Amino acid sequence: MPEKMCGRYYIDDETAREMERIVKGLDARLMEPPPAPKADVYPAQRGTVIRAREGICEVQSMKWGFPGFQKKGVIFNARSEGVLEKRMFQESARNRRCIVPARGFYEWDRAKNKVSYERRDGQLLYMGGIWNCYGGEDCFVILTTQANDSVSDVHGRMPLVLEEGEVSSWLLDEGSLEFLLHKVPTPLQRVSGFVQQTLPFL
Repeated sequence: MPEKMCGRYYIDDETAREMERIVKGLDARLMEPPPAPKADVYPAQRGTVIRAREGICEVQSMKWGFPGFQKKGVIFNARSEGVLEKRMFQESARNRRCIVPARGFYEWDRAKNKVSYERRDGQLLYMGGIWNCYGGEDCFVILTTQANDSVSDVHGRMPLVLEEGEVSSWLLDEGSLEFLLHKVPTPLQRVSGFVQQTLPFL
């Protein structure tokens, strides 16, 4: 079953510039700048990811979510710990990895309070993802891992956040895959949202 978390992330006008800096020599026509200074991305919408093709990193627009079971809805998350064993994800994890850049992401606690998270150093989030092609359309999912201390009071899971220096390894080096799938993401900061601390997590 997909993880019902990280169901929305957001980008800003700096996101495209940072992607262009990382993917040097990129054809600017592939870039899809955010339509506003800040824009939310929802499952089943198109998002901009970084992937590798024939050893070259490129930016590509893809649909967020694999087709759901019996074509109902979309599967937009996958557990990083088991992605190499799940039939739906294992080949993509081995051969079709991507990076989903974002300024931050939202999460909701059990009381449905909306909380947003970003990096403490102000840099972009580089979320680990995988992609596949369905019906001629490229689609991606975001991998999740066990929440670290900065997120665990709101949700037990969080995106698999990679460091900028790990982007190339994630895209190009299968030998680093097992380590990166099980890494503990850097601590994040809560930038908006009230959390009801007394709510019991059942």
